[in-house]
Order: sequence, then C-alpha cells, then structure tokens
Amino acid sequence: MQNDNLIDQILVALKIETLNEMQQASIKAIDKKGDVVLVAPTGSGKTLAFLLPLVKRLNPVIPGVQALILAPSRELALQIEQVFRSMGTDFKVNCCYGGHSMSIEKKNLSEPPAVLIGTPGRIADHIFRDTFDPASIITLVLDEFDKSLEFGFEKEMSFIIRKVRSIRKRILTSATQSIEIPDFVGLTNPVRLDFATDQDSAAKLSVKMVISEDRDKLFTLFKLICNLETGSTLIFCNHKDSVERVSNYLTSKSVVNEYFHGGLEQQDRESVLIRFRNGSNNILISTDLASRGLDIPEIRYIIHYHLPSTGDAYTHRNGRTARMNASGTTFVILAADEVLPNYISQAPEGFHLDQECGLPQIPAWTTLFIGAGKKDKVNKMDIVGFLLKIGKIDKDDLGLIDVKDNISYAAIKRDKIDDLLNNIADQKIKNKKVRFQIAV
Repeated sequence: MQNDNLIDQILVALKIETLNEMQQASIKAIDKKGDVVLVAPTGSGKTLAFLLPLVKRLNPVIPGVQALILAPSRELALQIEQVFRSMGTDFKVNCCYGGHSMSIEKKNLSEPPAVLIGTPGRIADHIFRDTFDPASIITLVLDEFDKSLEFGFEKEMSFIIRKVRSIRKRILTSATQSIEIPDFVGLTNPVRLDFATDQDSAAKLSVKMVISEDRDKLFTLFKLICNLETGSTLIFCNHKDSVERVSNYLTSKSVVNEYFHGGLEQQDRESVLIRFRNGSNNILISTDLASRGLDIPEIRYIIHYHLPSTGDAYTHRNGRTARMNASGTTFVILAADEVLPNYISQAPEGFHLDQECGLPQIPAWTTLFIGAGKKDKVNKMDIVGFLLKIGKIDKDDLGLIDVKDNISYAAIKRDKIDDLLNNIADQKIKNKKVRFQIAV
C-alpha cells in the first residue's frame, strides 16, 4: 500500500485542484473491502475515479501484474494508459489490444507491469499463450462493462476471470443503470454508486431540431454545418457505409472532415482521433463507436444525422459535449416524414438555417507525422526541442504532441508547416534520420 499523500501528489502532477463528488465517493468505496459497481455518465471522470484508489493498492515489491483493467475498445484502453502515465507514479503500465504488434506486447510483458490494460480479446489471447502469469492479479477493473457486453466480449471476459483466480477486488464501471451483470463476473454484495443522472451537464446542453425537406438529409447537414460557428463537431450515423457516404459528400462540398468507425485499421483510427483532438480537423463523422470512452474533449456540437434506436445510445452520444465546465449544442436532423422516437419526450426547439452562408473555416492546425517514437527513445521534450530549434518555429506555432511506440504526431500551425518541412528535411532526431510528412 502507498501512503495517504499519494493521491495529493498525483493531483498536483495532473494539475487538478479538487475531485468531483463521484470521484470522491468512488475512492472512499474502493478503499474499503468488497466489490464496487460505479454507474456514471460519459465524461464524468470515471477513469480517475478507479485509477486513484487502484494505485494505492499497488505494492512496489511485487514483481508481477497486480491490477488488470479491461476496456471494450482500443481507444479507451489507450486513453486509460495515457491517464495512468500522466499520474507520474513509478509503477510500470502496459496496454495490449488488437491491431498492436503482438511481438512488442510479448516483449513488454517479459518484465510484467504492475498495471496491465487491454481489450478482452487481446488479454485473453495473452493468457491463452501464457505470455504472462496472472496469479499475482488481485484487482480487476471492468471499465464500460455494458459496452463490452454490447460488443460481444462475454466469452473472452468469462475466460479471463476464470483464469485469474486471486482477485480480491472487482471494480465495474458503466454508463447505463439498467445493466444486468452476468454471474461469471463473480461480484459479491457489491457497493453500488449511482451517478447516472448528470443534472449539470443536462443544464448546459442545448438541443435543437432541424427539419430536412428532402428525406436524403445530406444537403440539410451541409447547410447546418455552414450555419455553425467554428468548433469541434461530431456527426453520428448508424452505419459504417452511411458514415463514409456523408464524409464523401461533405468533401465534395469542400468541407474539411474525416470519418471514424470500427472498420478502419488501428493506426488509421488513432491518427484520425489525434487530428480531431489537436484541431487539424474540426468535423468528425462516426458510428456510435465515438459515443463512449474516447478522449475527445471540448466537443462543441453533436449532430444526429441518424437518431439511434435506444434512449441510452442517444444519451451517450450527447454526453460527448457539455462536459465538465463547457456548454454544448446537440442538433437532431429529421426528414419531413420522420417522427421523434419515444425516448425524446419533448420536441426540441427548431433551428432556422440561413441559406446564404459560407463554408466553414479551414482548421488553423495541421498534423506533422514523425517516423520515430517511444521504441526509438524519443519523447515529447525531444520533439519540442527539435521542432523549435531545427524547425525554427515559435512555441505558439506548436500544438499537441502524441508519441506512440514507433511514430509520433505534432500539431503545427497550418501557415507554418511548409517552412517547417523545409527546415527539418534530412535532419535527425537523437542521431536518427526519420521520415517527416503531413499526416493524412
């Protein structure tokens, strides 16, 4: 166990002054004996709510994996890993997921981390291959458990829990109140914390309705986007082919956008989200994959091109905006012959479209691809120093930096990228010549 000052030290490292009510209640419950079920909305800070008390349970003298965290998507697993690393502890953490190099993961697990994070399929694969010994795991976290069931991971999770026999603490998080927890989870008289009703977010969320004269709502969507002030915009469709169709249409109208769904390769999914987070792209079209767990802060607008089939899905989509201290607006686009589903009890206020408006502004940032990463001993400070000194840009021209295993990304002001590329051409980072190009 770590001392009681550990959480205070972590909050200083994270530059967080106070925890919210849900996080405080979670820490208190997890610190006690017994299992915990935490229900809280997307964007409320559930990751810190279980990571902070989890760290206190780690023992620095135990060499094996002590805590296992299962997440339904690669993106959520990576987000949890990023949050853990930013906490600045001395404990090793690794993340395993489909689409990531199995050989790299096996090498990482040859010296087991204290905390192992991953998707159920990949963690089950490692246990089946005996890549690591699960005998030392005493804490199990099933994050966004309802989504894992929805994605069909019940078999893999059941296998993992059967193999991890030394669990003393089970922590289960969900954004859905009505979830039924299968027997294989092994919960014993859990403490239940229900923070599903987020009145603050609801108060900060404005919902508007746009009627499309044409059942094919593409032109109405285009005009809506042109009517909005500049800001990050997340457009939801119900199917992958619709996502790509909407994206292609907006591109044909010279609207900068990208799309995101489960059919993309892992590196493409990561790259798309990085460009959206760092402001290189302000408009993202997605399936419900983007409605839960992803680290996409400060979404200004949510647009339902298609409404989902359930009220829970509608709530999770809307939960991407009006988070923390921010406000946000949700738009529902309805064709003239469509009716609102029962889960929307009151018709939203209508939103008038000005037909004489211009195209959205081109994003102020673009993303630089750098062909080196953690495995090359390259970190964020190395990249900052290189781009400022060799690239000859000002600090204000450099935005968010993401460092992966073998590659990195840096947001650069769009009007500076050409000069930067000329300055760094044929230059080396840490005595290694790497590839630089605009990420697409």
